[in-house]
Amino acid sequence: MSIAKVIELNAASSVGVEDAVKNGLKKCSESVKNIQGAWVSDIKVVTSPDGNVTEWRVNLRVTFVVE
Repeated sequence: MSIAKVIELNAASSVGVEDAVKNGLKKCSESVKNIQGAWVSDIKVVTSPDGNVTEWRVNLRVTFVVE
């Protein structure tokens, strides 16, 4: 029998959503083992005063199997 756990984390990138997700999963994998997948539950952007996107932020729900 296996047990899965879900944790929530935030990640950011100045490049885009995909890069923010990769950054979050890479950092998470430094301390969490057996990652099975992730949901992007929210996307936010930070803008400059003229409306250009300066940073992409994502909320991730990461699933991993507990040993």
